[in-house]
Amino acid sequence: MNLKLLLLGASLLFPVAFAVGGAQPPPSTSTDLAASLRSVARSVSDDLRTLEPIVQLAKDARLVLIGEGTHGTHEFYRTRAELTKRLVQEYGFDAVVIEGDWPDAQRVNRFVRLEGADTTPEQALSNFTRFPRWLWRNTVVRDFVGWLRATNVTRASSDRTSFYGMDLYSLPASRLEVLRLLGTLDTASAERARARYACLALIGTPLQDDPGTPETSNGASCTRNAADVFADVLRLTAQRRARLDASREALFDLEQNARIVKNAVAYERAALDVFGASSSWNVRDSHMFETLEAIRAHLGATSKIVVWAHNSHLGDARATEMGRSGEHNVGQLVRQRYGAGALLVGFTTHTGTVTAAEEWDGPPRTMQIRPSLESSYERLFHDTGLARFMLESKRAPLALRQERLERAIGVQYLPATERLSHYFSVNLPAQFDVVVHFDVTRALEPLDSAGR
Repeated sequence: MNLKLLLLGASLLFPVAFAVGGAQPPPSTSTDLAASLRSVARSVSDDLRTLEPIVQLAKDARLVLIGEGTHGTHEFYRTRAELTKRLVQEYGFDAVVIEGDWPDAQRVNRFVRLEGADTTPEQALSNFTRFPRWLWRNTVVRDFVGWLRATNVTRASSDRTSFYGMDLYSLPASRLEVLRLLGTLDTASAERARARYACLALIGTPLQDDPGTPETSNGASCTRNAADVFADVLRLTAQRRARLDASREALFDLEQNARIVKNAVAYERAALDVFGASSSWNVRDSHMFETLEAIRAHLGATSKIVVWAHNSHLGDARATEMGRSGEHNVGQLVRQRYGAGALLVGFTTHTGTVTAAEEWDGPPRTMQIRPSLESSYERLFHDTGLARFMLESKRAPLALRQERLERAIGVQYLPATERLSHYFSVNLPAQFDVVVHFDVTRALEPLDSAGR
């Protein structure tokens, strides 16, 4: 793996630098604490009605952030999907936003909103081709996408729930979309954007066509070029929205792709700035939060959104080692902006199997998860003897706020370096409003058995 791939992949694997050190809770209190947890935890079963307390906490929130302790656990994905169905069907949530690329999710969005040419969920998910494909091309997401389309069939177009992506790894595709969409609106603007975007070829990202001769080879100038295109797009879309024949969704699609190019350039520069002070993690999570804000503005001030992403993005970073190291994330930014109008839900497991890769860009494998470490929240939850439960942070024993380790498995699972690669210190009750623990879990089932 070259340096660039290592850096670009770090935020999906997990920022391993934060896993060093960490709190060591007094072992003498663990038995008593496990007993205290048993008295306040709520049992969760296959009967999804046992999730009702979470639904009641979430129904009035503006943003409900539902995480995952791994990128490949069936129970996390299934429970998240079932919670989301309740919020969409019973409480009118307007959008599901995933830790996925915008252009890929837009194909799904057209499908669930009864637009576009796709006739099956599998077809709608076909744009998710880059590693790690199984994150969104899996049986749980397939079934949810099919359900969402069937639910939207019964609704007026203005009341249909949307499906968006909030990540920024789609620079080549988003650049092409900007040029294509601009070309349908204003050819002069499209030509100016093409000239300004020519410098993107110098980043090393394949652009799928001839980008032209760059006006500049300077990174700062290229960043300004991308920002200038975004500003031009915003001016143009503001003018076009005043027209009766304007498609609000198409104009928003253009804006978002231009936003992605702008922020992806900043991300690439930060990722390659090995000795600099910039943080590609912060650029990425700031972009995801910016995207959430743009979606809410697009849908309306009273809109309600469910967000699907990894725990490391959705738990409040201020309660973790990440925050102490200068990193922020979506969960922190959402809480700072919305306060009690946000609900943060995390998932944990003690052991089982997981779908993950052994190396970057490798195929998905069903891998055995090692039992959690002694000094972790997962081991404490295992020690309660409860197979599955939910815990509201406001009901948690005070001693649970003493920092412990928490496990985070991304697209790679590296058992040989388990402690260094997959654990970091957190104050879990401050990190999430609700935690759902499954003691033994099974691997997520990809749609592409041999795909990356």
